[in-house]
This record gives sequence, C-alpha cells and structure tokens, in this order.
Amino acid sequence: MESDHLDRRARPDWLAVDHCRTPNGWALRRFRSGPNWKGSILFQTGRADFFEKYLEAIAHWRSLGWSVEGFDWRGQGGSGRLVADPHVGHAPPFGLLVQDLAAYVDDWRARTSGPHVLIGHSMGAHLLLRLLAERPPKVDGVVLLSPMLGLRAGPLPEVLARLITRIACGLGYGKRSVWKSGNEGSGHRRRNLTHDVERFEDEMWWRRSDPMLDVGPPSWKWMLRAWNSIAKLKSRDVIERIDTPVLVLYAERDRLVRASAIRKICARLPNARLRSHREAAHELLREADAIRAWAEEEIDGFLRAIAT
Repeated sequence: MESDHLDRRARPDWLAVDHCRTPNGWALRRFRSGPNWKGSILFQTGRADFFEKYLEAIAHWRSLGWSVEGFDWRGQGGSGRLVADPHVGHAPPFGLLVQDLAAYVDDWRARTSGPHVLIGHSMGAHLLLRLLAERPPKVDGVVLLSPMLGLRAGPLPEVLARLITRIACGLGYGKRSVWKSGNEGSGHRRRNLTHDVERFEDEMWWRRSDPMLDVGPPSWKWMLRAWNSIAKLKSRDVIERIDTPVLVLYAERDRLVRASAIRKICARLPNARLRSHREAAHELLREADAIRAWAEEEIDGFLRAIAT
C-alpha cells in the first residue's frame, strides 16, 4: 500500500496545495490529489487541525482509486486567522463555516466524478452534519469520525461549563483563549488524541516547521459557538430528515467529545451505522496501528458498498 511507504513529515509530490476563495472572498488553503477511477472524497479535519496530519489516510484512499481533497477551515491552518494572536483558536459563527463548506461542496461536485463521499473528523464531522441538515448536497455517503456532538469540560458538568462560557464572553473575553497556550505538546494532550507517540510527534514537527499550522487553545467565543451549534443538531426533527447513508465511528472513552452524545444524536439518523472502539482515543485515523486498521477497514467497507 502507498501509505506504508509514506513520509509523514513531507507533502508528497502527488498532493497539490493551493488556495481558493469563498463567495465572500476569504482565502482557504486546500489540497487535491488524484487519481479518480473509483470516486471522489472530500475530507475535512477538526478544530485546530491541518490536513498534513492525515497524509496516511489521504494516501490510503488515493491508493484505492479515490480522488481526495479538502480545505483548512477559515481561521486555522493555512486559511488565515480571525484574531491578532495567531495561536488562539478563534472561529467565526459556525453558520459561516457551513456556508464555506456548502459552496466548496457545490464546486467539488460539479468538477469531479461520482460517487461522492464526505468524510469529516470531530468539528469537521459536526459541520458535515450541519450541512446535511440545513443545505443537503447530493452525495452518496458520509463518514463521521469522532463527531463533535457533545464537549467534555474536565470535571465540570455541561450545564456549568456552558454557563461559565457565557459569562466569560459577556465579560469581553470572547477572543481570549480558554486556557494558556504552550501545552500542545504535553503528555496529557497526546493521551486525549492518540496512543501512538510517533504520530503525535509528527503533528508537533509540522507545528514547529510551519508556524501557520500552529493553532492553540480555543477562544471563549469558539466554545460558545460550538455549544450553540451542537444545540441546533439536538433540536427535534433537524437530523431526522437526513436520508444519506452515514457511517459513524467513535471512541467509547473519548476524552474530548462525549460518546453518549454521539450515540444519542446519531441514533436519530434514519440511515446510519454506528461503530465504536473501546480503547481508541479521539483521532481514529492517527491512532496506533491496530486501531487505525479497524477504522480503515470500516471505512473501506463503506466505500466499497457505495462504489459497487
């Protein structure tokens, strides 16, 4: 397999990287790869992510004959910043991110051949669900990886965490980070994301090598907007209308998003298959080999069913 011989700390020659414009003129950094004899995948990352972290997954799908592309979300990665401090993970209203996604999906579908599959991780998976619920595109399948449908706030109950967030924003701290930057390379953060030390160090290498990729903690306003966006998906009859085939993969012991919220919300999807892993951390596609293999096999089977 192509991904078996991949240098995870170098952009491969077959990966084209450039910028495209949103309808209101914002520059989004995107990646694109061929070939395209099986179908087309649009892959979207999570909060503070960048697509270089997922070169293995991109190479794997490419080796199966799928074209793969995607973009950095507005305000992170190579798609600019929204506040003066480049390390604060601030974001616009999530509705604007859905608009960016909708415009890109429309363009992607028009210039690529099907079947068309959307794959999203964490915040990216959340925004894919928002898109399907609010502006449903004609796609053949969707994969949601550790979807952000409930946030963990350490020992605090959700209702108290949301109250503190609203108070902080009301006091004018909206563009400040929730916690101090500088612990992105900590062992605690690694345990939250992956059991694979080398893959975690790959991420830190990219952050050190390319400052535009180094985004730190979320802002208070990001947290408030995330809570509000999750509430939209919890509303009655919002996602029940989604009839696209959906595969949901998640970690039972995820320390960043709530597995119970994923089960509760995604169980309402009329055409979804939910699969969980008891030992995995948050980043299923960057986990230890055995867990990654489980996730790849689940996704590969889903893709085969769509492509036949």
